[in-house]
Amino acid sequence: MRLSTKGRYAVTAMFDLALHEQDGPVPLTEISTCQTISLSYLEQLFAKLRKKELVVGVRGVGGGYRLGRPAHQISIADILRAVDEKVDVSRAAEDGDPAQALWIEFSEKLYSYLDERTLADCVDRPYVQRITARQDDEHGRGIVVRQDAA
Repeated sequence: MRLSTKGRYAVTAMFDLALHEQDGPVPLTEISTCQTISLSYLEQLFAKLRKKELVVGVRGVGGGYRLGRPAHQISIADILRAVDEKVDVSRAAEDGDPAQALWIEFSEKLYSYLDERTLADCVDRPYVQRITARQDDEHGRGIVVRQDAA
């Protein structure tokens, strides 16, 4: 089982947005630079995220994107569904595979796990905070790292 680039990039971009939106709307160019994701690809992903109301665009000078609702109300599964990502290991089974029921159950449990993990749960982890601080430092971008993350 592999998560496609689309799913990984969508989750990574949403992490970035959640970590930086306290400073105001986050331009896609900043996410693109810090996460090394093509700007045109991000634009496509954010169009889907916007359609599902996970993000809100802010126009004009100082514009960018904000989360469409609080990070603790956005699950990782919400993000994957918004960009049409399927996390389904049952596709690996062929018809008549005696283990097919196992793979279907595993896929359901995996999605249940991702439904229970919110964006806030993930970005509040010290490991994520440290990586983000390093990336921001490398790209001259400011972030306030919480004391418990050091």
